[in-house]
Amino acid sequence: MKTSQYAIANLIKYTFSLCIFFLIAIVFLNFSYVPQAIAQETNYRNYYRTKTFHNPDGIGKYYMEREIAQVMGHQAMMWLERDGREREEKPQAVVEHLDLKSTDSVADLGTGTGYFAFRIAELIPEGKVYAVDIQPEMLDVVNLLKEKNKISNIETVLGTENNPQLPANSIDLALMVDAYHEFAYPREMMENLYSALKPQGRVILVEYRQENPMIMIKPLHKMSQKQVKKEMKAVNLKWLKTQEFLPEQHFMIFQKPGK
Repeated sequence: MKTSQYAIANLIKYTFSLCIFFLIAIVFLNFSYVPQAIAQETNYRNYYRTKTFHNPDGIGKYYMEREIAQVMGHQAMMWLERDGREREEKPQAVVEHLDLKSTDSVADLGTGTGYFAFRIAELIPEGKVYAVDIQPEMLDVVNLLKEKNKISNIETVLGTENNPQLPANSIDLALMVDAYHEFAYPREMMENLYSALKPQGRVILVEYRQENPMIMIKPLHKMSQKQVKKEMKAVNLKWLKTQEFLPEQHFMIFQKPGK
């Protein structure tokens, strides 16, 4: 009886020790990984942090407590041209609410196939549209359509993950439709965009409403007004108003201070 009790006690001790060992190993692996990932961000003023375990729809990188979503690759570009987009996103209403002058210069960031860029170009015959994307395959499509339709006031721009590559003080408006939440370096991108804006230039973000769980879009591809305002305020953009004329998206307007 005593031998049996002794064996059980030893088994319990062994199991407990094994659990402690695995717990220490897990903690060690996590801490040895995460600081290394964070250390990679030191060149970016520590705006970001990373997590080992994260949403599979994100990149594991966080900005102002928001996980950045994965970029939609050019392989899925036909999603941008889907038939239902007219009904779901009302693109004509979007461009009408941009309140454009015929001479304006507009940047369409994350232009994709130029879905909005071509609509905007019609409204600013004396102006210019910068169709900006980080995927050259997307810009190839824009250039093809531009030549086919003989449109002269669209200029394609290959941006980088942290810079739209636009001239300083060159644009009156920057439009981002379902794009900002995918920026890998949102702070740097917006700081460089801020430099490209003319005094009193506007930034308009169209994002699916995170506040509404009934909107059938992946959570990381939606944004709340509160989060957007916080991130734009960090780069000195003033919130002017939010218009809710779209079925499922916020239409948020910000402005660079004037001289």
